[in-house]
Amino acid sequence: MKKTNNYQICSNCIMDTSDKTLTFDEDGVCEYCVNFKENIEPNWFPNKKGIEKITPLIEKIKKDGKNKDHDCIIGLSGGLDSSYATYVAVEKFGLRPLIFHCDAGWNSDISTSNIQKMVNNLNLDLVTHVINWEEMKDLQRAFFKSQVPFVDQAQDLGLFSSMYNFAMKHKFKYVITGGNNSTECIRECVDWTYFSTDTKHVKDIHRKFGERKLNTFPMCDIFKYQLYFRFVKGMKVIKILDNYPYIKNEAIKELQENFDWKPYKMKHYESRFTRFYESYWTTKKHGFDKRRAYLSSEILSGQISREEALDRISQPELTEDEMMNDFRYVAKKLDWTEEEFKQIFNGDNKSFRDYKNNFFWIKLATKISNVLTNDKRLFR
Repeated sequence: MKKTNNYQICSNCIMDTSDKTLTFDEDGVCEYCVNFKENIEPNWFPNKKGIEKITPLIEKIKKDGKNKDHDCIIGLSGGLDSSYATYVAVEKFGLRPLIFHCDAGWNSDISTSNIQKMVNNLNLDLVTHVINWEEMKDLQRAFFKSQVPFVDQAQDLGLFSSMYNFAMKHKFKYVITGGNNSTECIRECVDWTYFSTDTKHVKDIHRKFGERKLNTFPMCDIFKYQLYFRFVKGMKVIKILDNYPYIKNEAIKELQENFDWKPYKMKHYESRFTRFYESYWTTKKHGFDKRRAYLSSEILSGQISREEALDRISQPELTEDEMMNDFRYVAKKLDWTEEEFKQIFNGDNKSFRDYKNNFFWIKLATKISNVLTNDKRLFR
């Protein structure tokens, strides 16, 4: 594999050198595709074999949850992955989950409606944790001021931490997530999406740019989650969709027919903040489009052709008017004028490496965790 200083796009998927450290083999195939063929595909069974492999674990979850109100917990955002994971867990495997939702202040109307439809139609119990808005707002403002690419880290940390802290506090041993190889077998490089659970990094940015104390903001760092919760307390995180046929368009159709569930234009657009960050902020300010990873994942899992993905990436998901409306909405919600927000947008870009971080130790912990949890995605 070799790195090029010139522009290059993978001959198999649509990942390109907007990921500046990406390498290619002699046939022009990127390292993500090579890793998929060599490591992910041989160990991934989204079929009858996968169902057979996960069935003993499903039976153990049911056994351990006997005489309890719930036998597992599922975080539900209203997006496709978590919605379909909920549907599969309940309707296909007969589990009795408690549904957990974290409201970080950016829910779209569609996401709120989708959550209620899933919960009501499946007769599930729902717990909603609402993050203190003033603290969320202050941390998000700090990330914008820091000029790092992953300005969604504050929301991501809050959503992630609140559920895992709740699960541990209430002694939920089994946590089911919507994580999957079908739509996210490509894990973006750290220069695009740094670890949301690096609390050393988060606290350093907040210390430099924040204006109020984060007294109640949920924090769960990667060591607490990856090591203590999993290997000391025995929490098991289960990607149920990796052991069940999960085809994006078919899943959308099933959810629409069964729950009148509404789809989004793109992955993660259930959050109005994430929709703005991915459609506008990263593409126009930092020069990369996260859709490349999402669409390339679908190419590798056989759901779309490379030609379809190239056609999709050639045009933005939102019109310029829609993106500017989102720009104004985010600015106002974060208590900035449009001009103040434009000044931040025009500031000098920085990297997570410009701030304190635990990247060295996270790399080590992630590699160990990947071996123990059989996560074959490329970490880079």
